[in-house]
Amino acid sequence: MKARHLIQSAGLSLLASAAMADTPVLTVYTYDSFTSEWGPGPAVEAAFEETCGCDLQFVGTGDGAALLSRLRLEGTRTEADIVLGLDTSLLAAATDSRLFAPHSVEADFDLPIDWTDETFVPFDWGWFAFVGNAGAEAPTSLRALADSDLKIVIQDPRSSTPGLGLLMWVKAAYGEEAAALWADLADNIVTVTPGWSEAYGMFLEGEADAVLSYTTSPAYHLIAEEDGSKVAWPFAEGHYMQIEVAAKLAGTDQRDLADQFLAFMVSDGFQSVIPTTNWMYPAKLPAEGLPQGFETLIQPEQSLLLEATEAEALRAEAIEEWRAALSR
Repeated sequence: MKARHLIQSAGLSLLASAAMADTPVLTVYTYDSFTSEWGPGPAVEAAFEETCGCDLQFVGTGDGAALLSRLRLEGTRTEADIVLGLDTSLLAAATDSRLFAPHSVEADFDLPIDWTDETFVPFDWGWFAFVGNAGAEAPTSLRALADSDLKIVIQDPRSSTPGLGLLMWVKAAYGEEAAALWADLADNIVTVTPGWSEAYGMFLEGEADAVLSYTTSPAYHLIAEEDGSKVAWPFAEGHYMQIEVAAKLAGTDQRDLADQFLAFMVSDGFQSVIPTTNWMYPAKLPAEGLPQGFETLIQPEQSLLLEATEAEALRAEAIEEWRAALSR
């Protein structure tokens, strides 16, 4: 009996291994906060796997700007089938890499701009903002912040899309005066972190008066924690927009599955998860709309956004202005 049991167990193990080997794997490179237990990753994975007959695997690669750097390093050897988490400031560089293939998604997006890109599919959007504590001193512009004694935490523009977004914000608002603003803003900066999660954690621990984040960040505290003590500061210059995108790799061996995922990404099954996990606006408003609490968020009077090619042309100069100011 014991020998028969061992033989049966071995047979079942072989069948299980064979079934696993037959299950296609879709590998998605994304940023760390997307894959966290409180991020969209777990819910998206469960929902997509119910329909795809596949194994969806998210691979966290630091923050958004680090995604493109990793893909460039790996080139055609990459194991990624999809990259999720690039944004409009990186689109020109991503396109120039020739690592991505066109998509076949058709959707009526709920974005503040028209979207016609044939390669990159938007999945959420928002405005950058500094988030501070309700009732505390709150500057009304980037210039007022630079002239204050308030302490802030920001992210590195070489590894983080919010960090790069701040540079584009300063460039769009101040143009040739950007370097002068950074010179005055430098002494407000407590530290520069590699990614968003580290910076926001430092702010929550009281190590700074404010953190570079999004106008939607207070919704997390209000909805998830029933805490109204965090607010986004509205700035007179306007707020820079971020639209986050995904695309399939040209070298993927799971082309059909990648197309299926991109189509799923703009469905209610994905988009309904975004507001209360990624704490951003969905690229395509789900049937139930936005959750209660989003109506309390600030609405910038002016939206700033550089064209992808212009943002790419300014990126090196903007990073050098930032680096020079902080190195003094």
